Amino acid sequence: MTQTLQAVRGMNDILPDEAELWERFEETIRDWLAAYGYRNIRTPLLEHSALFRRAIGEATDIVEKEMYSFVDELNGENLSLRPEATASIVRAVVEHSLLYNGPQRLWYMGPMYRHERPQKGRYRQFHQVGAEALGYAGPDVDGELLLMCSRLWDDLGLEGIQLHINSLGSLPERIAHRKALVTYLESHAADLDEDSRRRLRTNPLRVLDSKNPEMQAIIGGAPKLLDFLGADSARHFDGVQAILKDAAVPYTIDTRLVRGLDYYNLTVFEWITDRLGAQGTVCGGGRYDGLIEQIGGKPAPAAGFAMGVERLIALMRAGGEGSEGGGALLDVYLVNQGESAGRSAFRVAELLRDRGFAVVQHCGDASFKSQLKRADASGAAVAVIIGDDEAAAGEVSIKPLREERAQSRVAVDRIADAVSDLLYGEESA
Repeated sequence: MTQTLQAVRGMNDILPDEAELWERFEETIRDWLAAYGYRNIRTPLLEHSALFRRAIGEATDIVEKEMYSFVDELNGENLSLRPEATASIVRAVVEHSLLYNGPQRLWYMGPMYRHERPQKGRYRQFHQVGAEALGYAGPDVDGELLLMCSRLWDDLGLEGIQLHINSLGSLPERIAHRKALVTYLESHAADLDEDSRRRLRTNPLRVLDSKNPEMQAIIGGAPKLLDFLGADSARHFDGVQAILKDAAVPYTIDTRLVRGLDYYNLTVFEWITDRLGAQGTVCGGGRYDGLIEQIGGKPAPAAGFAMGVERLIALMRAGGEGSEGGGALLDVYLVNQGESAGRSAFRVAELLRDRGFAVVQHCGDASFKSQLKRADASGAAVAVIIGDDEAAAGEVSIKPLREERAQSRVAVDRIADAVSDLLYGEESA
């Protein structure tokens, strides 16, 4: 017996009932981003591996352990499925000189890939929505990005999402902090766990992000990067906080917040919830002023964020969105039986769609009784019925499915107006 094939572990199907919730989410996202003047950009799923090594950092977990990389046998190129999108966006901006005519507000949405242990809210193929503001240097854009997120939570009806912020300062400030941090951690080397000892050699700032309970006392006593900020970095961070305070957006300064990518500087942030178990971050981002030059473009400031779609969908579902399941939003289910009726049904269905109605036309053999049961289960408001008698007379029957009203019969060329009257009242005709 042939073994049944299943989806790759950690790469999930999104079935129709769930996809309807995704579609509502995506519609909200597009309207929200348009309200802030962001324009859509779409980049390939596959990039040269060197792009991510250069942008994200050789010593990050993503590059060291999580990328799906391979050598293209046809031309010997080392390629990777994108583990995140910011590097790809910046590559596209540099390659196509998008900053030539001034700053850009861009957004993206799509799948990313990381080879990590699948768990609730964390998958090997996962989806992100992100916004990138390129060419803007001041704290005003950092603040705008944060206010955007706050508005989205309201638009989606989500509660309990908390904002954590920090500043990573400039490169010289991070170097000074790193030196002090390494000295401190080396003095506690005997008490570090294996992962922290490895990071001490490669990326010591990431030790501060350890979730190991046995490491928390050591981390709590570590030098804080905020204490190493110069006047300009401190002024930038104060500017971001002023915007949040003026907008009455609550936040927590988290001195241990470092993010997992090497390209960040100055402002970093995460939006966190306690309603998804251990996987609590639903959105993260910050400023990455050096990345454009690092990838080969002229120096330019930039900031952005990415949010996990699966996690936000889970929060929407936990709040009641999509819990009733089932069925597209239909106006009409078209019931038909007989050869002439079947031909007429196509014309009637297209007349209704011309007027903007969502129509499912029954296909295949089934009795009128069976088709009406399917019409009722479909969620449609109206059943339009065509038999050979109606087809011969150039008419259809209309049966309301969600209210107690009598079935009626109208001419085919009046069908759209008749359905409109039933759904919206006679004044809509």
